[in-house]
Amino acid sequence: MPSPIEIELTEPQRNELERAMTSKTSPVRLAQRAVIILLAADGVPSYEIANQVGMTKNSVGVWRKRYKEEGFKSLLKDRPRGANQGGKSSEAQERLRSLIVQKTTSETPPGETHWTTRTMAKAIGTTHSFVNRVWQQAGLKPHLQKTFKVSNDPNFEQKLKDVVGLYMDPPANAVVLSVDEKSSIQALDRTQPGLPLKPGRCGTVTHDYKRHGTSTLFAALNIATGEVIGECKKRHRHQEFLSFLRTVEKQTDSALDLHIIVDNYATHKHVNVRNWIKRNPRVHLHFIPTSSSWLNLVERFFGLITDKAIRRGVFCSVPALETAINEFIAAHNADPKPFTWTKSASQILEKVARARAAL
Repeated sequence: MPSPIEIELTEPQRNELERAMTSKTSPVRLAQRAVIILLAADGVPSYEIANQVGMTKNSVGVWRKRYKEEGFKSLLKDRPRGANQGGKSSEAQERLRSLIVQKTTSETPPGETHWTTRTMAKAIGTTHSFVNRVWQQAGLKPHLQKTFKVSNDPNFEQKLKDVVGLYMDPPANAVVLSVDEKSSIQALDRTQPGLPLKPGRCGTVTHDYKRHGTSTLFAALNIATGEVIGECKKRHRHQEFLSFLRTVEKQTDSALDLHIIVDNYATHKHVNVRNWIKRNPRVHLHFIPTSSSWLNLVERFFGLITDKAIRRGVFCSVPALETAINEFIAAHNADPKPFTWTKSASQILEKVARARAAL
């Protein structure tokens, strides 16, 4: 066992420590450390000092050593914990930060698709906590990845301005509806009953399930009011779409024009649908660009109903699923809130141009 470090004090040093110990303005930790050094100078063993000041014997030894090497200034401030890579402002740390950012953005670890804090720390010889701090400061998130798709529709700009114009400046004496179908909604039943939510524990559900069939939801979102017209059907052919259009046409004021926003699904362009549109001049179809489902506001409603009524539901049959869907639509229409489109066509076109340039 190494012998304890001996402390010898001059009169000025002892006075300095006594002032730090007795001053009302001294931090508690500084006063405690001053007591350690004074007792050590009086020959008190480290274990007795530890008992008196409420520290471990090892901690007492650390402060004896620091005072011996650096004097009174070593008691004023704690040293950085962990591997600080040379201090926050050191050139060595700055080089290490630059290396982390460079490797994160231009390389991947052997045999892997992205870095983790620990693989990066091992590769450059630092700590994973330091890598994490650098990533946070640089805004780097290697564990996340977003999806995107830039539309290649040759009439993208024309269709975009048409649809966004309906959202932001709808025509007078008209109703604007965003229409689409949410197809193949599964009626899923769990293999065992789940446990209910209770304080200190979330609800549970089995990871496996039984399929009882599917249904397709046709929905028309009123852009101005937020109300939804919805119908569940077994299939999603042009016959079902045409039947839904007739329902929408009947449930809206006959004195108003109908501007219906749809995607480029083939059923929406079927010859029977086009002929029906010709026979009903108050109905106008507006097609969004290809690969641009984000432009159809009814998709936002589909996100709501999926999150709040379908994903966590337990359905023993397709009728039970359709009942839950209709109940959600009824509750939504009892207190509808319209979705507000905020991006202008010029802002979207500017962003798309940047994406195309990057590609």
